[in-house]
Amino acid sequence: MGIVNIDDDLHDQLRRASKVSFRSINAQAAYWIKLGMLCETNPTLSFTEIIERELSSAGFSALPLVVSEA
Repeated sequence: MGIVNIDDDLHDQLRRASKVSFRSINAQAAYWIKLGMLCETNPTLSFTEIIERELSSAGFSALPLVVSEA
């Protein structure tokens, strides 16, 4: 494992995003890095398609949302 130097503004964005997503700053950075790599290596897929494929490959199957009428 190594140290990655990033500018202060990006670190601040990581810190803010990590609070919203309930991740550590390092976990948020790793998430963004992995998504960036997946997006660059799969340019024809949308973000949603990439997330669906990653969840599926991890064995996760989301239940469909049921919308009730009020």
